[in-house]
Amino acid sequence: MRYYLIAGEASGDLHGSNLIKALKTTDPKAEMRCWGGDKMAEAGSILVKHYRELAFMGFVEVISHLPEILKNLKSCKQDILNFKPDVLVLIDYPGFNLRIASWAKKQGIKVCYYISPQIWAWKENRVKKIKTSVDKMLVILPFEKAFYQKHHFDAIYVGHPLAEIVNKELQQPPEPLSDKPVIALLPGSRQQEIREKLPVMLSVVRHFPDYQFIVAKAPSMDTAFYEPFMNDYPNVGVLEGRTYDLLKQATAALVTSGTATLETALFGVPEVVCYKGAALSYYLARKLIKVKYISLVNLILDKPAVKELIQNEFNTQNLIAELNALLFDAEKKEALQSDYTRLWELLAERDSSKKAADEIVALARE
Repeated sequence: MRYYLIAGEASGDLHGSNLIKALKTTDPKAEMRCWGGDKMAEAGSILVKHYRELAFMGFVEVISHLPEILKNLKSCKQDILNFKPDVLVLIDYPGFNLRIASWAKKQGIKVCYYISPQIWAWKENRVKKIKTSVDKMLVILPFEKAFYQKHHFDAIYVGHPLAEIVNKELQQPPEPLSDKPVIALLPGSRQQEIREKLPVMLSVVRHFPDYQFIVAKAPSMDTAFYEPFMNDYPNVGVLEGRTYDLLKQATAALVTSGTATLETALFGVPEVVCYKGAALSYYLARKLIKVKYISLVNLILDKPAVKELIQNEFNTQNLIAELNALLFDAEKKEALQSDYTRLWELLAERDSSKKAADEIVALARE
């Protein structure tokens, strides 16, 4: 069978790579092409376009890159037609993938969506488009199945792939990174979010001289991109390709909102969730987004388990206060670890990638 996969960011590349491995096990003769990243290519798919060329976020940023986005859509559609897949597998990335889904359905191509767009947070009306253009929806958050049931659409809960990945990682001892206790900085995977967040994160370094700060380099970024931010902080390290080693050893972490907040929590690391975007994008988002929290940790637990510093609250003074609490407040640390235990209980569905692959292959064979 032939499978065409589309992921538009680092987390999609990670989950897509594990899905590709599982597809090759379930369907040994599988042929695959993808829009994704290095991990998906290494897993055995032909990489057509790298997600680093697709990563536009925020209302203003998307509008300014609209001609390039439209060109990408046209190119993607033509490549899908040339490949003639048995199933088109869309991995999150809704702005692009939902347009592809509608088009593909009209071409008679079976569509499976793996990792639902977060339409429960905003743009809930997108569920109408999903119902008409997606043949099978595979969800990874426990509450998403009930959300789709409310809209009279059957979704299949396969478990969160991060729980599976992190559980395996925790069995492997890390390579030591420092003699000092480590504080991890995860400023994101896109240029614009790193530019916004890393300088603020680094501004706390001198207030914690007994700790080693280490920046997790995004796989899509060149090391040279980080150098201007690091000039005033010669004692801060940059780590490439070993984010999980970093999280295994971190005493605390400052993390950009997104999948990394969940990864950090599953590794048991106390964290502060950081978000800052373009002023207009943030203003519009506040008007449209309906959820109480921005981090997956808090959304899944339905409580403010980890501190979220958003927009103007994301500043040096607040970061110092929150880091001090995470490092030295025993009661706070104990409560947070209790919340993390509950998080594992909610997400620890085994073999999520295999379950997803089985559903996709079944759709291909129908």
